[in-house]
Amino acid sequence: MFVHIFANRLRCLLRDRETMFWTFMFPLALALFFYMSLSNVGKGEAFQEIDVAVVNDSWYQENQFFRTALEEASRGDDRLFNLTLATGEEARKLLDDGKIKGYIIAGDPPQLIVNESGIYQSIIKSFLDNYTQTFRAVEKVLENDPRIYQEVFDSLGNRKNYVKEAPAAGGKPDNLVYYFYTLIAMACMYGSFFGMREATDIQADITPLAARINIAPVHKLKAFLSSTCAALLIHLSEMMILLAFIRYVLNIDFGPRAGYVLLTTVIGSITGVFFGAFVSAVVKKSEGIKVGILIGVTMIGSCLAGMMYIDMKYIILSKNLPFLYWTNPVNLLSDAFYCLYYFDNLNRYALNIGALSCITVLFCALTYLFIRRRKYASL
Repeated sequence: MFVHIFANRLRCLLRDRETMFWTFMFPLALALFFYMSLSNVGKGEAFQEIDVAVVNDSWYQENQFFRTALEEASRGDDRLFNLTLATGEEARKLLDDGKIKGYIIAGDPPQLIVNESGIYQSIIKSFLDNYTQTFRAVEKVLENDPRIYQEVFDSLGNRKNYVKEAPAAGGKPDNLVYYFYTLIAMACMYGSFFGMREATDIQADITPLAARINIAPVHKLKAFLSSTCAALLIHLSEMMILLAFIRYVLNIDFGPRAGYVLLTTVIGSITGVFFGAFVSAVVKKSEGIKVGILIGVTMIGSCLAGMMYIDMKYIILSKNLPFLYWTNPVNLLSDAFYCLYYFDNLNRYALNIGALSCITVLFCALTYLFIRRRKYASL
């Protein structure tokens, strides 16, 4: 009987074009639009060498230490500056034409001339401040003991770096990746449309089809579980195609833990389906109202998880509403995906999946209680 109900329900759901569109075609189209509109976001954040000029006057030529410092900062593949030597008038014209971020007048201390403030101007100013402080310190030390001249300059040329960069286990921080993870989480929650339909079609006071199912010689919960398995199979197939499209067509990296990514997607799909079943079992209104509730909750959850603005989850959830941080399935799913991509251990991932599993079990239990207790005087 299970196989019979499962197979027939599978065919029935596959013919539901509206549900298939919103759970399958819409996430695929949205992923493509995300890629087209956001693919260049990360490129604008990469650091580029700063175009800067220095006035090539007698002070600059005679100040060997300052000249050497600027030349070293403008040399090599990882250089800080693209340095241009110019007269005062030429430097001013380059700045007015927007070809440089600022120009330096050598002196004691050196001066920075800019037309506007910004991150690049701040970096140039920090470099000049650091040089001035270092020069003053060396000058002070040599005044006290000129005999350590060579030792001081050797130490300047061999500065120790006490900060070590430790790469994460997965990929580099990438905001684009997180937007796609929220999209996958939203698509998982769109499985609620399948769950809503399954719960609706088992309640005899809502549709004639549900009434016929209830008078059939099959236990209501058995019919519901058989139908839900068919819905889960379809939705999981849709999610696997979505993952394959994002990974191999759009070339969005999921990190090295592909097995955990699939597991997270399966749990997310189950959560979405039973969330829809729970809403349908609790809300005794029309199908349109139930759909509105599902879309509203999913989209609000997606917004709070950072789908529209990535810092939203930190501004609202982490700082002000930590309860919603741990009860928003979209946030838990997207954060779990990002943990697999970026972090070198599974501690935070386990917390997210544990919270999501508890929410899923709660949806399942409440759906079971509401459907099991519902009786009908006549059909």
